[in-house]
Amino acid sequence: MDQLRKEEKIIEIVNVSKVFDETTAVENVSFYVRKGEFITFLGPSGCGKTTTLRMIAGFDIPTSGKILLNGKDITDLPPNKRPVNTVFQRYALFPHYNIYDNIAFGLKLKKVPVTYMNDKGEMYTKMQKLTRREIDEKVKNALAVVDLEGFEKRSVSTLSGGQQQRVAIARAIVNEPEILLLDEPLGALDLKMRKEMQIELKEMHRRLGITFIYVTHDQEEALTMSDTIVVMKDGCIQQIGTPTDIYNEPANAFVADFIGDSNILNGTMVDKLTVRFCNRNFACVDDFDKNEKVDVVVRPEDIEMCPPEQGMLVGRVIGVVFKGVHYEITAMVGRSEVVIQSTQSRKAGEIIGMNIAPDSIHIMKKDLLSNVYDGYITKRNTVCFGDGEFECDVTTLYPGSHLDEEGYLITADGQKLDLTDTDVTVEVGLTDIEISDNAEEGGARGHIVSLIYKGDHYQYIVRTEENEEDFVFDSEDLWNENDYVSVKIRPENIKLRLKAGENR
Repeated sequence: MDQLRKEEKIIEIVNVSKVFDETTAVENVSFYVRKGEFITFLGPSGCGKTTTLRMIAGFDIPTSGKILLNGKDITDLPPNKRPVNTVFQRYALFPHYNIYDNIAFGLKLKKVPVTYMNDKGEMYTKMQKLTRREIDEKVKNALAVVDLEGFEKRSVSTLSGGQQQRVAIARAIVNEPEILLLDEPLGALDLKMRKEMQIELKEMHRRLGITFIYVTHDQEEALTMSDTIVVMKDGCIQQIGTPTDIYNEPANAFVADFIGDSNILNGTMVDKLTVRFCNRNFACVDDFDKNEKVDVVVRPEDIEMCPPEQGMLVGRVIGVVFKGVHYEITAMVGRSEVVIQSTQSRKAGEIIGMNIAPDSIHIMKKDLLSNVYDGYITKRNTVCFGDGEFECDVTTLYPGSHLDEEGYLITADGQKLDLTDTDVTVEVGLTDIEISDNAEEGGARGHIVSLIYKGDHYQYIVRTEENEEDFVFDSEDLWNENDYVSVKIRPENIKLRLKAGENR
């Protein structure tokens, strides 16, 4: 019976998008939540997780798509009509009330249907407030759940942060909602208290049996408490799965980098169940096409150190940091940095061997092999794409062509063409983009919104402000997230193709 209940969908999000002004906060998101589940939205700031939670609560209305509760459309239902309660990072307690009155506040306003019989024996229903006895019983039950029995008369100003958070949770659950929404509720607590509250929240969830929908940017928090994790980035879902699935089988480089520590390396599938990285072939358990370029993920704890002569890889230790329960050892293998976590230490400069088991090597499709844009040629024979304008060689559009003195293109057979406003497809390789902190130097400008280290280089995403176009590129240079930069591309690195219908 419990298993059947767990499989029932309580919330369904169907193709939901949310746009504020011209900014897309959530884009075409779909997933469902089972009854009694502890599900967590996880991702960096600005990824859309809180907006998604607010749409479930009814505080924000989707721009498109729909939200179903127990199969019924509640997309436009106001918050007070939904069987949900929300706990925020800022507890929003009433400082002039004691703990009892804070928890009882909503109950004192609540009206419930009560059935009566009149003199004629007819049944009728009347909405009336809860009795003092009913309120007392509900408040005491809520206090027991959060381990604050006997604190009823205490002022909230005398409580620690963890105790105040428990009062906020008690106030939310006292109304017996079907769903409890928690928006970064532990964000204001110190590390020790946060870890304690993680365990307490998971235990509360077990005792209450109601659905918890939780928002956090803390990976450890998500892995510790959740039945299911929804990883989000840029308003889109990257992966949905159990904590074990998300950690061991990340869907892409972003998930691998965001969830725990990872070695992310460039690889090539050289045979069936065989991948080559760090100039060596390894047996693996993921099957991809032969010669396909892939991302290889190896968790630091899955690398076993050994004598150099016994190792699949051999490297030189360049750094050792003690992390309390393990040492974090960084070794150079050729041009690539490999991070190892081990209870054994090594010394800087030491040559070590490393072994990796086949099932510890996770292979992922590369997110992107090159940047592709829609563009058009200007009257100056430059090309506009990605919110910028770049010098290019337009003669590559017509083999054997050249430009005359007036800038017209002369084809191989002598035809004279004005390329102004010609639509083209533009392709730029991941190693063909440079950036500069001089905003006037490049053809486009934007902020670095992502960086992932891939062993011997960083992969960056620069996003423009006007239309949020992305430039993805690899570089050995280290920049900071949020740096404002200009994008530079050499003309010979811009590959142009005529769009269908543009041949003249």
